[in-house]
Amino acid sequence: MKLVLVLGDQLSPNIAALRQADPSRDVVVMAEVAAEAQYVPHHPKKIALILAAMRKFAQRLRAEGWNVAYTRLDDPQNAGSIPGELLRRASETGARRVLATKPGEWRLIEALETLPLELEMAADDRFLANQADFDQWAEGRKQMRMEYFYREMRRRTGLLMEGDAPAGGKWNFDHENRKPARNDLFLPEPLRFEPDDTVAAVLDLVETRFGGNFGQLRPFAMATDAAEAEAVLTHFIDTALPRFGNYQDAMLTGRPFLYHALISAYLNIGLLDPLDVCRRVEAAWRDGRAPLNAAEGFIRQIIGWREFVRGIYFREGPGYVARNVLGHDRDLPALYWGEETGMACLRAAVGQTREHAYAHHIQRLMVTGNFALLAGIDPAKVHEWYLAVYADAFEWVEAPNTLGMSQFADGGLFASKPYISSGNYIGRMSDYCGACRYSVKAKVGDDACPFNLLYWHFLARHRARFASNPRMGQMYRTWDRMDAQRREEVLRGADAFLAKLEAGEPV
Repeated sequence: MKLVLVLGDQLSPNIAALRQADPSRDVVVMAEVAAEAQYVPHHPKKIALILAAMRKFAQRLRAEGWNVAYTRLDDPQNAGSIPGELLRRASETGARRVLATKPGEWRLIEALETLPLELEMAADDRFLANQADFDQWAEGRKQMRMEYFYREMRRRTGLLMEGDAPAGGKWNFDHENRKPARNDLFLPEPLRFEPDDTVAAVLDLVETRFGGNFGQLRPFAMATDAAEAEAVLTHFIDTALPRFGNYQDAMLTGRPFLYHALISAYLNIGLLDPLDVCRRVEAAWRDGRAPLNAAEGFIRQIIGWREFVRGIYFREGPGYVARNVLGHDRDLPALYWGEETGMACLRAAVGQTREHAYAHHIQRLMVTGNFALLAGIDPAKVHEWYLAVYADAFEWVEAPNTLGMSQFADGGLFASKPYISSGNYIGRMSDYCGACRYSVKAKVGDDACPFNLLYWHFLARHRARFASNPRMGQMYRTWDRMDAQRREEVLRGADAFLAKLEAGEPV
């Protein structure tokens, strides 16, 4: 007899550990434990999603004939950690062998490997590229670029291919996917699910245990089983995919979802299969229900970025999360936890994060991430914030996106330059600036957009590292052409802003 571990982000009926187990004699172990709920201060919606989905998945396994030893968070016998629960179940059953699917965080992998039980750890083959494939592709590359990996994934899967050539004659249609959106009254609304008895019980538990965490628990309308997640995907393809491509980078006040799919959390906990999702989006394009730029932009996020960052995470090892090549060390400002700010873009991104445990990729990269990078925030604290506040955040996917792409803390392992911008980018892609205490057009002075000041301050303080970067040369030439007095005024304004930030004063 074996104990078969199923974690809260492994809620797939074909997960490797279940495929290799025998339902007639093995015992599935699932556990809601404090160690997983508290290692960062998770958003209450994130906790509720995972616990509710776990409970429903356990019900599904029992209906299929599995013996499931399930521990609830409020069980008096709860050991408080995954290793502790495995030891408790081993003591109860006499089992000495554990069969697990490889977790998506080094923290848990190392915890399982120290168990005084015989451990079999199967690869998580829900992903399209196994680690050996990724490592072979990455071998010998000084820098890894997602675009080239993505092309290999297109060839391997056959998605959006016409023979050996990419559909439409191009691999990437990103240049068509950068349009600002208008506040259209007919924007699609996401599917919402009324809490059933299982979800209602979880919400009460989470409210009691984690009501003080950053984030709004209710109303809760997320999908919590595979059928509901499939309904969300179908709704997206039918109502939003046709315009997803054009407006995937756009931002609008009070319209957090726009044309986004809202399935990343369901993919990451196992309620949806990534290849099936991509094939359904491809079918919509082939059937004439969505344009190619929308289908390609969506599929690139899954077989490109999602697979790529997972490969980076496991290739680089557990020390990756400690990288800080730029030496940034400021504390995370209180505005990230909801303290009032005059910066409308940050107020909008953090506000919707608090409400929904969600913000789309440009809000994360070019608003909250851009500000943290320009302001010199400690990347470890930025990493922990993203891991805590988003429902789709698990370390394998969150850490490379944050430390690598957003904060450049890994020194450019896969980002050719820092993702930084002045306020102009936010002004072009959103309607935030109209309601801001600062002026996006002002370059200096008390009313100047902080992004405008901090942008040049970042370039000046990191000149030795970035001046020779061919993608940044024009930025430094523009800086050098500025009048010396103007440069001094910009830096003085940025220093004053950063001093207020460090002092904890509202900004």
